[in-house]
Amino acid sequence: MKKTTRKNTKPVYVGGIQIGGNNNVVIQSMTTTKTHDIDATLRQIKELVREGCQLVRVAVFDDRDIDALKKIIDLSPCPLIADIHFNPIYAIKAIEAGAAKIRLNPGNIKDEKQLKLIIKLANERNIPIRVGVNSGSLPSDLMKTHGVTSEAMIIAARRYIKLFEDNGFTNIVVSLKATNALLAIESYLKASEEFIYPLHIGITESGSLFNGTIKSSAGLGVILYEGIGNTIRISLTGNPVSEVKVCKKLLNTFGLFDNMVDVISCPTCGRLNFELEPVVKEIEKYTKKMAFPLKVAILGCSVNGPGEAKEADIGIAGGDGNGIIFENGKIIKSVPEDKLVEELKILIDKKYQEFLKNKEKK
Repeated sequence: MKKTTRKNTKPVYVGGIQIGGNNNVVIQSMTTTKTHDIDATLRQIKELVREGCQLVRVAVFDDRDIDALKKIIDLSPCPLIADIHFNPIYAIKAIEAGAAKIRLNPGNIKDEKQLKLIIKLANERNIPIRVGVNSGSLPSDLMKTHGVTSEAMIIAARRYIKLFEDNGFTNIVVSLKATNALLAIESYLKASEEFIYPLHIGITESGSLFNGTIKSSAGLGVILYEGIGNTIRISLTGNPVSEVKVCKKLLNTFGLFDNMVDVISCPTCGRLNFELEPVVKEIEKYTKKMAFPLKVAILGCSVNGPGEAKEADIGIAGGDGNGIIFENGKIIKSVPEDKLVEELKILIDKKYQEFLKNKEKK
């Protein structure tokens, strides 16, 4: 599959993970646990990493959170980002605890001396800072002159970036999150033309799994297609593991994440001659934990099936009691329809074992 190509940006390193300066889009999420509950927080971090999350953000909301942070950082399987609002002391302590990155909305920190101290400490330890602009917390003067617009978002980001640059800090990731997908698209398009820094993309407060997935995919799909975005979070209400699943699928659609089995199937219609939906669900469940690049087609027409799924690695098509199995668009076997799923699983297993063997050789 052809990949969308990222626009060139300055590379920034979070732990050992590069953001920007290449064609990768790094997947992020955020824990929903109380950070001071160390066991629950670490458990959720591990769940996110198992699903494919590369960076995890944790909220630092009170003294109990900051006291727990170092232990969580020491035991985390991935680099951790400390999410700070309003209290600059927590940002300073998070840096001292070993956070791999700090997320700030500079507009929420009123004491410029303390903000400069944060910048100084982050510079000394080579810790990046995400400069966050949010449509819901724009500076009051910009709200009066520009309202909630992409112009206001860009001016706010420009101000914050200048403050950091004037203090000798360029280890920056920029975000311009909005709840409105169109506003986010406009803001990120402008930001990509003006700033050299990598962009963290997302639609903030996008909603439930259903609504949030649609809104995020609509907005971020356009942004990704334009080559914009170096790290991503899909913000959903609920279990953050779902955020990672949606991220992977969205990136996979643009050729930016291939370490997953992609099950494609034709729409249900009056031409179908066998129960397609249960087969699709069964194969999706069967391949759920297989992290390797494979495209599987499940089609309901044995005449047009192989032609409609030329880009699939393997697939099946059935109807009227008979079925075919194909590979790279060519029929390799005909079987009774009730054997289709069994034969497809055998072929999937074979491909998976081949992948694992090749991986070991490397």
